Amino acid sequence: MSATTSTAALAGPAPGVAVPRRNGGKRVLPGFNITLGYTLLYLSLIVLIPLTALFAKTLTLSWPQFWDAVSSPRVLASYRLTFGASFLAAIVNTVFGLLVAWVLVRYEFFGKKIVDALVDLPFALPTAVAGISLTALLAGNGWVGQYLEPLGIKLAFTPNGVVIALIFIGLPFVVRTVQPVLEDTEKELEEAAMCLGATRWQTFSKVIFPAIAPALLTGFAMAFARAIGEYGSVIFIAGNMPMVSEITPLIIIGKLEQYDYAGATAVAVVMLLISFVMLLVINGLQAWQRKRSGGV
Repeated sequence: MSATTSTAALAGPAPGVAVPRRNGGKRVLPGFNITLGYTLLYLSLIVLIPLTALFAKTLTLSWPQFWDAVSSPRVLASYRLTFGASFLAAIVNTVFGLLVAWVLVRYEFFGKKIVDALVDLPFALPTAVAGISLTALLAGNGWVGQYLEPLGIKLAFTPNGVVIALIFIGLPFVVRTVQPVLEDTEKELEEAAMCLGATRWQTFSKVIFPAIAPALLTGFAMAFARAIGEYGSVIFIAGNMPMVSEITPLIIIGKLEQYDYAGATAVAVVMLLISFVMLLVINGLQAWQRKRSGGV
């Protein structure tokens, strides 16, 4: 092969010359238009149409009827318990989920794979089974409850039991969100900070935490959203006492059993709107944190 031919081969095709595609010019994935069409169709069937039906059923109520349905003392008490317990459980999961993720990423120990698999257990375990297990453990005659109740510590059939159940089902969301981010963080930055005289707390607060803060907020949002709609694991350990340990999903179920469909959708719409606003605020905090840390 001559030098001229080699130079031309390295230079590539001349401008204006079409380059044939391999495989006959066919792409593996479909084009943008058909992909977007299927995406919108799927979202409409799964999300938009059910939500539209929810709002449409609620609109059959007059404003006084709607207000009476969503603002009765029993419903307001369920709001306070549901959102308060969900928020508290998400906070606890954020702290201890970060700790669990840190241990799984940064340390090697015997049985690490077993611990890593146990984190996913709440995903695979039916929620009703989780509720029954926690009740058997924490009730007055349970393995743990029989020692706590004589001390005046009652967990089952109280709002405390609701928080414990929500912590149980929400922990994996934080761990599995933070874990891959910790694995991708550069340890060289931590070593450089320590070489420059930074303490362990300064290294964590100035180097590690800004990198994992968006993931922590995402895990918090996912755990919080999961806890708000939880039903199966809570009803067994809550006791379901009106004005004390009755969650909002149970209120909705009760209205449905009484054939008060409009009242049930009214309470559901309030939960939906409050959840949407809180998730919108959390997403805004995520965007602010990325912008502040110089991320994309």
